Amino acid sequence: MSKLVPPHGSEKLTLLLLDAEARREEIKRTAKLKKVPMTSRETGDLIMMGIGAFTPLEGFMGAEDWKACCAEMRLPSKQGLFWPIPITLSAEEALAKSISLGEEVALWDTESDSLMGTMKVTEKYPIDKEFECLQVFKTKDSAHPGVQKVMAQGPINLAGPVRVVSESFFPEEFSGIYQRPAESRALFEQRGWSTVAALQLRNPMHNSHAYLAWIAIEVCDGVYVHQLLGKLKPGDIPAEVRVKAIDALVNKYFRKERVIQGGYPMEMRYAGPREALLHAVFRQNYGCSHLIVGRDHAGVGDYYGPFDAQKIFKEVPTGALAVQPLCMDWTFYCYECGTMASMKTCPHESKAVIDEHGNYKGGARLLLSGTLLRKLMSEGKPVPKEFSKPEVIAILKAYYDSLEEKVEVKLHSAATGASVKQPKA
Repeated sequence: MSKLVPPHGSEKLTLLLLDAEARREEIKRTAKLKKVPMTSRETGDLIMMGIGAFTPLEGFMGAEDWKACCAEMRLPSKQGLFWPIPITLSAEEALAKSISLGEEVALWDTESDSLMGTMKVTEKYPIDKEFECLQVFKTKDSAHPGVQKVMAQGPINLAGPVRVVSESFFPEEFSGIYQRPAESRALFEQRGWSTVAALQLRNPMHNSHAYLAWIAIEVCDGVYVHQLLGKLKPGDIPAEVRVKAIDALVNKYFRKERVIQGGYPMEMRYAGPREALLHAVFRQNYGCSHLIVGRDHAGVGDYYGPFDAQKIFKEVPTGALAVQPLCMDWTFYCYECGTMASMKTCPHESKAVIDEHGNYKGGARLLLSGTLLRKLMSEGKPVPKEFSKPEVIAILKAYYDSLEEKVEVKLHSAATGASVKQPKA
């Protein structure tokens, strides 16, 4: 019997990805079906349902679930099951009108121009986009990348059970890192792990990330370094570069029997606290018992407080979520302590001063963040050795040297205390 945490709201994973034979038959049936185009976010969500990462969801949400999920983080159709972010499929009004209830449709990824699955349409309903944005993102500011996605959706949501025929959403270089929940669970069980801490990554792994992972290994059997392979906002480092950088760090600076790497197909929503809860939900399906929640988890800009993603876990009803947060304070390198430290452990409060050549000039705390690392690299400035391992820096430098076009993007002011610019990846 497995010692791992059970899937969310279920005794077993809900797998909607068809096997090879059923897939061939399903593809044949789609020839005469209406095509419903999907955004990259919707495609990623469909694959997450297919592989069981969104257990126990069986399809895109209906009106009652959408509204209750936005307002109360629960699903009436699943006996009030806890769920923090709506998983929906939108359509333009003309297409929605042409589809009858009970009709089957083909789900088509617009970017790859390929069939991803089918759905039996059981509901069609209009949505209040501003309501969803205010509930999920706590803002309707059009500058927020998650708000932009919602406001660009069609006005009608289509709901119903899905059948998934493809995972071909990712380039082949992710074949060694992309995992289904059944695969990660099998790996954890092979190692005899029962407690597993997930480290969510959308940036290359700098020393603060490594420090958090080392702490987690001290209290859990192992760490699952789980990185996002879906779309990011402009300026973030693409997944293929992150994979190389994380490989370089993990292979040299971690005990191999205590860490496993994986990748998942969901797209970032940048929903801060609410997205942290979604990260916990699907990490439970991957077999994780804990989620490392540090500063500004899944945040963007200044829309959320640095530790709002930790505070929201206190709002989850008792027993609604098996995964527990490992709440970590702001971490940094302290020149006075001579090591990595946090606000809870380090008594030295002055900010470290680094000159334009990357040399230390005084002060104690060198605050580390993926955003600041990207800023230094994009401007061709030297990165202090305390910031990240040399193998990581070399990979990132090669990436930034390869960029031909640069555009200005605002840097999160919490990282440096000022607004600065960085290039678009």
